[in-house]
Amino acid sequence: MKKFKNIAVLTSGGDAPGMNAAVRAVVRTAISHNVRVMGIFRGYSGLIDGDIRPLGLRDVSNVINKGGTVLYSDRCPEFQTAEGMAKAVDTCKRLGIDGIIALGGDGTFRGATELTANGVPCIGVPCTIDNDIASTDNTIGFDTAMNTVIELVDNLRDTCESHARCNVVEVMGRGCGEIALSTGIASGATATLIPEFSYDVNDICARIKKARELGKRNFIVIVSEGVGNQVGPDLAKTIETETGVETKFARFAHIVRGGSPTLKDRVLASTMGAIAVEELLKGNSNLVICEKKGKIVAVDINYALILDRMYKNKLKDGDLDRFSEKEIEKMKKEIREKQQTMARLYGISKTINL
Repeated sequence: MKKFKNIAVLTSGGDAPGMNAAVRAVVRTAISHNVRVMGIFRGYSGLIDGDIRPLGLRDVSNVINKGGTVLYSDRCPEFQTAEGMAKAVDTCKRLGIDGIIALGGDGTFRGATELTANGVPCIGVPCTIDNDIASTDNTIGFDTAMNTVIELVDNLRDTCESHARCNVVEVMGRGCGEIALSTGIASGATATLIPEFSYDVNDICARIKKARELGKRNFIVIVSEGVGNQVGPDLAKTIETETGVETKFARFAHIVRGGSPTLKDRVLASTMGAIAVEELLKGNSNLVICEKKGKIVAVDINYALILDRMYKNKLKDGDLDRFSEKEIEKMKKEIREKQQTMARLYGISKTINL
């Protein structure tokens, strides 16, 4: 087993509330095992450029409550090239970095896999507000993002009630509708549009008309950005035309990324960060730390990436060749369970929100 003296931690891709709590857990867990920790600033760009410095116990004080990432982040096209990878590996050799904990989404994990293949053991920790990584039930930042949406929608509802208005609200999520679906239920949205299910504009207008006849004054419609960039604004115009209810459009966009992480995200991030270090120091690598049915588990990162592609219908020729029939069936089962959960929640939202 490899003896670890120095490990590093980086945050890559979109920032997510809770990243700093995970960084803190990585640093303090490693130090408790007498392993030094280096912070890589600006993600894979910083790894290539050598923007790296040691992190001690006090360097991560008072960060658990902060949003964003104190290590900063960056998109790094150079890292996807052979030359960029060679520079990154050379940096690790030069600074004596024995392994890396990589915090981010699927792009971050692909980079971690490549680093592992080039001799730098890596473990991924899922940090993305979108909750769009199929191998884990919850990603770090998802809970905070939903709570931010709820607070903003509640504020909008006050004005909607006062003026008998409708607000069509677009929330982030890329191709995943989980933020929209959960906040739609929690905010009592009259309708929720997500990419996983088809929608009927006429039905939405009919629901608003019916609710208005029953005495409702305010209406909220939640739209996931994955449905389409122009869907929200167009829907707002259609609702006003077809129902006679004054309708405004709001795009929350990146404001949902920021803010102090919730208790749930702080605990999830702290637990995942600590377990990531423990797995690395055991000599394990090429893993992603996931939450499955309330338990924190380590999943093979290649399995996680292909499961994600399968769930998103993005499989490429040869993707499944390395897996056994049993593993493929396991993937299909996980996807069915996730789809069933989404369908159940979507059905509930249509039943109880009017």
